[in-house]
Amino acid sequence: MADTKYLKDNLSGFVPTPTASDIIAAVTRGSSVMRLSTVQPMTSATQKFPVMVSGPGAYWVGETERIQTSVAQWIFPELVAKKIGVIVPVSKEKLEDATIDVFNAIKPYIAEAFYKAIDAACLFGTNSPFAKNIFDVADAAGAKIAEGTNAKLDLDISDVMALVEGGGMDVNGFAAGYDLKNSLRKLRDANGNQLYVQNVDQSTLYAQPIEFSRNGAWDKTKARAIAGDWKYSIIGIRDQIQYETLREATLHTVTMSDDKPLSLVENDMVAIKTTMRLGFLPVKEDAFALLTPHA
Repeated sequence: MADTKYLKDNLSGFVPTPTASDIIAAVTRGSSVMRLSTVQPMTSATQKFPVMVSGPGAYWVGETERIQTSVAQWIFPELVAKKIGVIVPVSKEKLEDATIDVFNAIKPYIAEAFYKAIDAACLFGTNSPFAKNIFDVADAAGAKIAEGTNAKLDLDISDVMALVEGGGMDVNGFAAGYDLKNSLRKLRDANGNQLYVQNVDQSTLYAQPIEFSRNGAWDKTKARAIAGDWKYSIIGIRDQIQYETLREATLHTVTMSDDKPLSLVENDMVAIKTTMRLGFLPVKEDAFALLTPHA
């Protein structure tokens, strides 16, 4: 049965569940850090997640000898969900539409705004509510190689990977800006094979996935690429997305054709403010390393 709840009668509340799920799925697809990280549902505003940082050992055992035991080391980092919001202006006529139809129409804009803000905050700390971000923890640890250190880009990237591997971890993915793509396409191994392989669903570098951060979230003045063991990047998602319909606000971030901010009253429009909550934490700081711009 179609949703017969109209926006004019439901000016605030939760985004209808099917559409909310679609928005979260689109955010996950669009966010480079979410595609690489460990993503967990959060059932409360603060939540601890068990993370194994060293596993139990195995031992050679002779006949009749007692098998030794060892203990895995766990940490229990606490994620705190923070609110992220976006305001999407729409025509006043949308008030006459079913709530689910309105959100189906604007969900691409909501998802894009969310995943841009998430990547910028988690990777570089841009406008971030979180205590840590991946760039800062790697930079503080000195885990970085400047592009041009070696004669070829692939050797620079290999040295970046070695910084993670030196801590006993494997690089299982890269994040990068779109401006690195052209340089990557030119890389070849000794046999002339491409080191960077573009596939329909995912591209790889050194046989590991590489995700490109979209829509201006990447800060190319700080890093060209980030290599990491991304199981130590934890993102927690609260699955409820809330909305509120605004009818009298002035949106100073939206400029109209007359170079003035959008006034919902004067321009006969409404706006829908949508919020979701998520937590983020890089739980093992030596799990990440940077390829920085030319010195």
